[in-house]
Amino acid sequence: MTGDDKPVRVVLVDDQALFRAGISMVIDSQPDLAVVGEAGDGAEAAELVDTLRPDVVLMDVRMPRLDGVSATRRITQRLGDKAPRILVLTTFDQDELAADAIEAGASGFVLKEAQPEFLLAAIRAVADGSQVVAAGATRAIFERFRRRSTRAPGAEYDRLTGREREILLRAAQGLSNAEIAEAEFLSEATVKTHISRILTKLALRDRVQLVVYAYEHDLI
Repeated sequence: MTGDDKPVRVVLVDDQALFRAGISMVIDSQPDLAVVGEAGDGAEAAELVDTLRPDVVLMDVRMPRLDGVSATRRITQRLGDKAPRILVLTTFDQDELAADAIEAGASGFVLKEAQPEFLLAAIRAVADGSQVVAAGATRAIFERFRRRSTRAPGAEYDRLTGREREILLRAAQGLSNAEIAEAEFLSEATVKTHISRILTKLALRDRVQLVVYAYEHDLI
């Protein structure tokens, strides 16, 4: 559920109607999730998001008219901090388009062949602000950002405290708040506060953008 105990509202975007129907049934079977709209291409998705303002968009990466990467970029640029979390669906676990989607503002990606339980967990995770990357692909995907553009951190990095830099690195390595709390001898609430401050100081939208930042600036 979201903070006010309402179901996480999902918009499903895929050009295959039969696939959408199957995924919709899986999502709607959960009391804390609800499909509130469907679209067959990226252009339709962007319009639907403007109207419905969902919490999460489940976005196919390859579609006619407007692909998932372009649609993701259009949504995040148009809505900024008010944009929904976008979870990209792809066929390949090291798809270049998946990396492009993350760079465009997606919170992660999952494989179309993923088990229903994993897909549901991924939707809940991105709705809660976490990153989701298909198993086995995390390092390979983010290494692409290092190869694309490695540069020294700017003045925004200097605004971080020593503790915040430590926590940034822990989070960039994929540790959960609970794992960071244990490693740093802090409470989970304190870690959550630190993560929020780090995102604000670095002008990043979520944890997946934090990981991209760390790789782009060769911090890990």
